[in-house]
Amino acid sequence: MDIEKRLLGKDKRAAARLISLLENKDPEGLEILKKLYHKSGNAFVIGITGPPGAGKSTLTDKLAKALRKQDKSVSIIAVDPTSPFTGGAILGDRVRMNDLSMDSGVFIRSMGARGHLGGISEATSAAIKVLDIMGSDYIFIETVGVGQSEIDIVKNCDTTVMVMVPGLGDDIQAIKAGVMEIGDVFAVNKSDRDGAKRTAREIEMMLDFNKDVKWRPPVKMVVAVDNQGIDELLESIHMHRTYMIDNELFDERRANNAKNEVVELIKERIEHTILDKSQKEEKLEYYAKRVADREMDPYSAVDAVFDDVKSALQV
Repeated sequence: MDIEKRLLGKDKRAAARLISLLENKDPEGLEILKKLYHKSGNAFVIGITGPPGAGKSTLTDKLAKALRKQDKSVSIIAVDPTSPFTGGAILGDRVRMNDLSMDSGVFIRSMGARGHLGGISEATSAAIKVLDIMGSDYIFIETVGVGQSEIDIVKNCDTTVMVMVPGLGDDIQAIKAGVMEIGDVFAVNKSDRDGAKRTAREIEMMLDFNKDVKWRPPVKMVVAVDNQGIDELLESIHMHRTYMIDNELFDERRANNAKNEVVELIKERIEHTILDKSQKEEKLEYYAKRVADREMDPYSAVDAVFDDVKSALQV
C-alpha cells in the first residue's frame, strides 16, 4: 500500500500503519519518515503530564473537544503503562476517550511506555512527526503519569500542561524538584474537591521561588469531568504559544528539542551497536562471567566492550 500518498491525503489508517512500523523499528517506516520529514513542523504539540489519578485523560478529552468546536484537527498520543503480557499499551486512556475516537477529525493512538522511565515511549517523537505530516493542527501527548521522573515530555512539546489534583497527600512533595520546572501552564483538576484552593496556592508559592523566568505559568482551576474551566485553560495554552512566538522563543525551543532528539538517537544507535545480540551476545556473556567471578572489574569490562566495537562505530 502507498503509505506516503495516503498519509499526505490525511488517511488515519496510513498514519496508524506507519507509527506501528516505527514502533517496531522497521526500516521501511524509517525511510518513509525520512522522505516526508520536511513536511512536518506545522502542528502545535501540547504535552499533558502529572501524577497518576490527576485526570489527564479526561482533561485531554475535553481540550480536544473544545478545539474540534473550532474545526481544528486533533491527534492524541496516549502513552499507557505497558502490558507485562503483550508488551503493548493497556489502552486505559483510549477507553476513556471512546466517544472522541468516533470523530473523523480526531486521531487517537495508545502507545506502551515499554519500560521507558521518562514517562513517554521511545517512539513518541516519531509518532508526532507522522501525525504532523498527516496534517494535524494540534497534537496532544498524554504521558503515563510516573511522577518526578516524567520530564522527557518537555523535550517533545511546544507547551507542557502540568495537571495537579487535591487530595494526593503531600502536595508539595508531588510537585517539587524537576517536575515543577517543566510546566508552562498548571491545571488544578477536580477543583470542586476540598483542598483545591490550597493546592493552587502551594503551586503559586513554588512558582514564586523561581523569579528569573520571564513567563509566569498561569495556574487554572478546572473540573474536567464537568467541562468547567476548559476554555480558560485552552486560552492560557494559546497565551503561552503567543508569548513564545512574540519573544522569539518558539523556534529556540524547537531547536533545543531537535538537538535533544539527535543526541537520544545517537545514544540509541551506540547502544544497539554494542548490544547487538547477533554479534555481541557471546562477548557480553564472557565479560559478565569474568566480572561475576571477580576476574575483571566492570569498568575494565566496559572498556573492553568499547574496544571490540570501535570499528563498527567507526571511531
